[in-house]
Amino acid sequence: MADEFDVIVIGAGPVGENVVGRAVRGGLTAAIVEERLAGGECSYWACVPSKALLRPIDLAGEVSRVPGLSLGPIDVSAVLAHRDEAVSNYDDSGQVRWIEGVPAEFVRGHGRLDGPKRVRVSTADGGERVLTARQAVVLATGSTPVIPSTPGMAEAAPWTSHDVTATHVVPERLAVLGGGVVACEMAQAMHGLGARQTTLLVRGGGLLNRMEPFAGEMLVKSFTDAGIDVRTHADVVRVERAGPGGKVTVHLTEGPPLEADELLVATGRRPASRDVGLGTVGLTEGKPVEVDDSMRATGVPDGWLYAVGDVNGRVLLTHMGKYQARICGDVIAARARGDELPAMRDLAGGYGAPQVVFTDPQICAVGRTEAAAHEEGFRVRVVDYDMGAVSGAYLMGDGYHGRARAVVDEDRKVLLGVTFVGPGVAELLHSATIAVTGEVPLERLWHAVPSFPTVSEVWLRLLETYGL
Repeated sequence: MADEFDVIVIGAGPVGENVVGRAVRGGLTAAIVEERLAGGECSYWACVPSKALLRPIDLAGEVSRVPGLSLGPIDVSAVLAHRDEAVSNYDDSGQVRWIEGVPAEFVRGHGRLDGPKRVRVSTADGGERVLTARQAVVLATGSTPVIPSTPGMAEAAPWTSHDVTATHVVPERLAVLGGGVVACEMAQAMHGLGARQTTLLVRGGGLLNRMEPFAGEMLVKSFTDAGIDVRTHADVVRVERAGPGGKVTVHLTEGPPLEADELLVATGRRPASRDVGLGTVGLTEGKPVEVDDSMRATGVPDGWLYAVGDVNGRVLLTHMGKYQARICGDVIAARARGDELPAMRDLAGGYGAPQVVFTDPQICAVGRTEAAAHEEGFRVRVVDYDMGAVSGAYLMGDGYHGRARAVVDEDRKVLLGVTFVGPGVAELLHSATIAVTGEVPLERLWHAVPSFPTVSEVWLRLLETYGL
């Protein structure tokens, strides 16, 4: 059976859904293909469930700092039940209804490119369906976890983000391999929910190495105070598991082996482009799909192929993938009508990409770090401020510790990057995102008066420290 649509999207995560929504809003017909659950990785195995697990830990930290309040033990079964509710008990019928209401056609199955503007779908019932596109095909297949080739690693069946966010049992002893966002968030979540022994094995010298160094340093202290063992420069040479469900033994280059009930591997992700038919259109399987700023794949004749989100390797963040998707859907619709293209901005370097690490303390940043700004040749000045010295922070609770940093372009007097570390700072990030992305001059930003007594008064303190 052959079906024709203006736009065909492979991948029904939030990125693919946004492409469909914008394309249909632009007057086009669309179909979206998904092998697993509509709503994708973020909705069921990443952003949503991880934050449902982390919220009680965050709140417990908040309560512990406020005199006159106390919190009993966390009800783990209630937390896991709430996580299940947050992911709709892994039932995507609501998401499918949303897609059909766009309206777009939802096709369940594995979609692969089959030459120009063709998608062959192996459907869930064992059949095949061929879809053809009048205007464009969009890849929105996301990314998959990287499992190191360490001897014994694959045979030990380690947890990935899928397993840890969906678990119904909190292991007593958890080893976590990695020092990035997933490793840090899930180490704290599992430890807060009852893992008696939680060990972070970090190959490098610290946590969150793409952020300002002080962010990782402050998180290490928080983890250590909470009883999480952070081991840097830890190289794993071999992994063993004592049969299905048995204990895991992690052998290191230095020191005795580490025993755990589960091993979580959080060492990065790669674009999910291995089995989507790239070879049928002259591209390389397993590589990021290179795109221009309109998200159109380069090197494909006639410009009908697009790639959005993690699969293009630009910025592996859900919200940035959705931003790309909105651009992509609007561009496809404009090109189909012969209209002028919407405004686009190159965010390939991630300088406008905000990110939050939902640990305690929270860590959030947008734009360039000091090191990145120097590497790119900017003449910069860095302004730091102790967030605990802000009146609003003091009122949040005793022992509030945090730090703010602004990276200033001294030639243009605008912000190149902002980082906040501290309890509850995630809600400060959008103001920083507007300032950085909008390139708001510091002298104008000084007139954006923060309310007293709120933590957002740190903005005034940063500008005063700068000299305004």
